[in-house]
Amino acid sequence: MGKLGDVGLVGYVGLGIMGLPMAKNLARKSGISVVGYDVSKERCGLFREYGAIADNPEEIYGGCDVVFFCLPTNELLEGCVEALISVAPKGTTVVDMGSTSPEVIRSLSPAAQEKGISLIDSPVSGGEPKAIDGTLALMCGGNEEAFRRVAPLLAMMGSTVTYMGGSGNGSVAKLANNMIVGCNIAAVGEAFCFALKAGLNIETLFEAIRRGFAGSAVLESKAPLVIQGAFTPPSARVSVHQKDLKNAVALAEKMGVEIPLSHKVLDYMNELETQGLAGEDHGAVARIYEQTMGVKLGKS
Repeated sequence: MGKLGDVGLVGYVGLGIMGLPMAKNLARKSGISVVGYDVSKERCGLFREYGAIADNPEEIYGGCDVVFFCLPTNELLEGCVEALISVAPKGTTVVDMGSTSPEVIRSLSPAAQEKGISLIDSPVSGGEPKAIDGTLALMCGGNEEAFRRVAPLLAMMGSTVTYMGGSGNGSVAKLANNMIVGCNIAAVGEAFCFALKAGLNIETLFEAIRRGFAGSAVLESKAPLVIQGAFTPPSARVSVHQKDLKNAVALAEKMGVEIPLSHKVLDYMNELETQGLAGEDHGAVARIYEQTMGVKLGKS
């Protein structure tokens, strides 16, 4: 495993819900100089006490030994990595911490390798709370030697850092993770709306089942939102999880397999998008059951 002393300047592009707390932990725990960038000046301001702020991402692409990305769409990540490849010096390591399609990662890797740039896919799981306290689960793909070099930095942001194999394998692991999470979120929404329709007090239901076999991180995180009927501000947006499930469906189709449960959850998220709710927390899948069962979540 590499040493922090082997790393010089670090860049972090994308200071959103997940990126900002991860960049803060990286800067605070590592003691390494971190340069941040986001299109939002407000988000940049929130990072300023932890590190420097670049005027544009190109400053980071050409001047940092390691560049982290945490961006919301496949297209944005692809464009940024292509721009980096065109200007970054040989030996630069790029780490994508977003939920990017494995196919996008694998398509970018050859061009990066040709320029002597290492591309690691390292999506995370745990949501905003674990991003804040630095206990995320990280799933990594790419060249193993390059992974070992940046693993100490990754450890500043997560409690587990697991090497999954070649390029794109970390992203495949994240898809599997979010298939499970999505189905669990839908199950919580369905069960609580069902119980509400049947006349139960769902706050009492939560206390009754949370320490039983139905207990889970998803139940602990999302049941309170369902009970309140309040899905803003989001800890993870519908739109981001929707993207992950679209990526999973696309990969499943390419492999010639069916993933019907995940496909159904994606249908629900697509419906939320048509209702203008894609910016809400992904626990808002419960709204679909609220509508179809004719119940009203929350105390209002």
